Amino acid sequence: MKVEDFDFNLPEELIAQTPLKERTKSRLMVLDKHTGSVTHETFQNVTNYLQPGDLLVLNDTKVLPARLHGIKEETGANIEVLLLKQDETDVWETLVKPAKRIKEGSVISFGEGKLKAVCIGEKEQGGRLLRFEYEGIFYEVLDELGEMPLPPYIKEQLEEKDRYQTVYAKERGSAAAPTAGLHFTQPLLAELKEKGIRIEFITLHVGLGTFRPVSVDSIEDHDMHAEYYTISAGTAEAIRETKKTGGRVIAVGTTSVRTLETAAREFGEVKQSSGWTDIFIYPGFEFRAIDGMITNFHLPKSTLIMLISALAGQQPVLAAYEEAVKEKYRFFSFGDAMLIIDGKGDKTNDSH
Repeated sequence: MKVEDFDFNLPEELIAQTPLKERTKSRLMVLDKHTGSVTHETFQNVTNYLQPGDLLVLNDTKVLPARLHGIKEETGANIEVLLLKQDETDVWETLVKPAKRIKEGSVISFGEGKLKAVCIGEKEQGGRLLRFEYEGIFYEVLDELGEMPLPPYIKEQLEEKDRYQTVYAKERGSAAAPTAGLHFTQPLLAELKEKGIRIEFITLHVGLGTFRPVSVDSIEDHDMHAEYYTISAGTAEAIRETKKTGGRVIAVGTTSVRTLETAAREFGEVKQSSGWTDIFIYPGFEFRAIDGMITNFHLPKSTLIMLISALAGQQPVLAAYEEAVKEKYRFFSFGDAMLIIDGKGDKTNDSH
């Protein structure tokens, strides 16, 4: 299967640069995964398409303000550091720009010395191992000095850090937000629970590889980056119960899909587990855990559009995207949402 098969024309002005003032006011496209039919909605009405007994699974990872601007102590050169992964206490794998200026032994100072980093190892493609020195609690210093690592296609500065964070974010460790969850508010989650829809959480720490373009011609040749996930006993049990009673498991975001399908493929069903996943989901994949998903609108030729095409079919997804472009939906991290489901929604209180 060719990467080109997942291309579509996306006008640049449809790439959302800022979040809406109210999270639930995003638009929602509902795509029936069996018929390919499309309904235009707003996100606050997502409740109408879910039924008592359904289960929503959300990713509670928390984005680190992982972008730091500092200076090289020896020369005063400006250096940008992006935290990727904690190797051990105070030692992080990072991306450094310009990397050629930072060699083993180089010292970078941030916030007039509140935080310092010593390079203790070099990796390929601008990667550096840095050991951090500071007083107090590392994450508090990071909150003060760091910026949210917004995706490269967002050129605007973010006024409030929290808008690139879900309202239920809890477990620190992501380099990017699980953006399908940005549309939820606490009142909407309460409304869903009141209707009899269960809500459970997994954790998957999103790596920067999520923005990496697919650079091969054939999908089968693409290597996915690995990301760390955790599934609790409670979430695993809720999924088993939902399946047993005929409810639907709806994953919020591609990160939740990949986490649940990793466990289902490894154990035959979703079990309490944790580890690294590099699962790559594209058409032909057999889903064992989820029945539907909520997701944002993705980049042409990305692994994410391949994943949703596996669930709803390549042609129906591309047709829905064509309509989204025509109807001027907002794309990517701060954009609108899509619900892919089997059309059995509870529309008793639907207004249209």
